[in-house]
Amino acid sequence: QRQLVESGGGLVQPGGSLRLSCKVSSELPLQYYNVAWFRQAPGKVREAVLCVSTSNTATYYHDSVRGRFTLSRDGAMNTIYLQMNNLKREDTAVYYCALGNDLTAPSPNPAEYDYWGQGTQVTVSS
Repeated sequence: QRQLVESGGGLVQPGGSLRLSCKVSSELPLQYYNVAWFRQAPGKVREAVLCVSTSNTATYYHDSVRGRFTLSRDGAMNTIYLQMNNLKREDTAVYYCALGNDLTAPSPNPAEYDYWGQGTQVTVSS
């Protein structure tokens, strides 16, 4: 019944890689939304990781993940991905995918997103 379902999280050692997936219901065609990944660590606010416009012409990166993380989407599968490389302990968090309507830019503000997944835990530890 969930419209967005994340998967792919787990335990990985520092320097390792993970690929997260977010399967989106066909009721929400990705072509009409800005897409994003957010994360939230214990005791921390939810923060944007990567946000991409509907046309893929604009991207927001959190400074800490630039050069390490990549967001992509598969329109045919209606799925969003987050490839995470060279993971660090400070990347440990619950990761959420999100869709936003009527955004003029790939906003890092979670309040501007309309649909959310349940989250998947990523733990980076030796």
